[in-house]
Amino acid sequence: MAYYLDLFSPETYEAFARSGRNTSGFRPRHRAVAERVRPDDFFICYMTRVSRWFGLLKVVEGPFEDNTPIFAENDPYTVRFKVQPLIWLDVEHAVPIHEDAIWNKLSFTSKLSKNSSSWTGKIRGSLVKLDDADGKFLFEVLTAQGSEKKPYPLSEEDLRKLKTHVVNRQDKVVSVTVPEDVVTPEEEQTEPTAVRDSHKMQALIAQIGARMGMEIWLPKADRGNVLKEWKPDNSELLERLPLNYDDVTLRTIEQIDVIWLKRRSIVRAFEVEHTTSVYSGILRMADLLSLQPNMDIKLHIVAPDSRREKVFQEIRRPVFSLLDRGPLAESCTFLSYASLQELATQKHLAHLADSVLDEYAEEAEV
Repeated sequence: MAYYLDLFSPETYEAFARSGRNTSGFRPRHRAVAERVRPDDFFICYMTRVSRWFGLLKVVEGPFEDNTPIFAENDPYTVRFKVQPLIWLDVEHAVPIHEDAIWNKLSFTSKLSKNSSSWTGKIRGSLVKLDDADGKFLFEVLTAQGSEKKPYPLSEEDLRKLKTHVVNRQDKVVSVTVPEDVVTPEEEQTEPTAVRDSHKMQALIAQIGARMGMEIWLPKADRGNVLKEWKPDNSELLERLPLNYDDVTLRTIEQIDVIWLKRRSIVRAFEVEHTTSVYSGILRMADLLSLQPNMDIKLHIVAPDSRREKVFQEIRRPVFSLLDRGPLAESCTFLSYASLQELATQKHLAHLADSVLDEYAEEAEV
């Protein structure tokens, strides 16, 4: 018996609640980790944005592929399990992770200040296997709450986070967010230390890619600083991009913080966000997809754990939901500094496919 994390946004929580609650679905990128789940394992359900534990699902069967719409009209959650819902709490009775009785017991929060965000990397995506002690503890907490129904009133901030705005595309309805405290690119303030940290992170991404056998592109303006941290072999760092695009597209691509290429094709692109607004790199990714809507590459925004929610808010802006290719949130994921540092410690990177990043990437639910 094992315990796995099942992440829900407020929107997917509502969609699952409206369904028969006997099927839990995940995106295709979760297929490899889904294969580790066995019947009689448990999914521990957690709602993002409001940071609450709310459900227990027992695995009955799976995984299997099924694209029959259950949770949305164009349902992206096609890797599925038959489940038995044991506990399902409404939001007001869901248990906040910041409650002392929870925070002080979980292995990944107990030694941290409640103002810390470093713990969030431990629940970065669905189907992460929880520590057995944490899983058993949450199982007991949720089982007890299923009977007790202790209320946990929602704050004004919680209520704001639960509000859903939608944009009607021709092909689907997309949930979006309108970030507060908007800062324009001209107003961005960047601390020198943050710039240095971003160069170190560019170097780490380049190093990981090179160890996986990728060719690396870095913007010319950043190379001097990045190469103080990373010493590539002659063949690893490209002097020019071997791509056949128009000049505008090439100029956009050339400014992306790190690009991994293989056999003259872009595999993954990374923007390291170190500004207050975490906006400029996201805008560059959106520009790229606007210029080349048929480009099939994985895009990542890299930032400290503390910027996670801000990145998700920006990716889910209404304007980014209307790209011809589809909403930016379907193509662009978040990678925390901590998760990349964890990946860099893997001893056998040279034998891993780039898809290993999908186990570390976090999605902004649409």
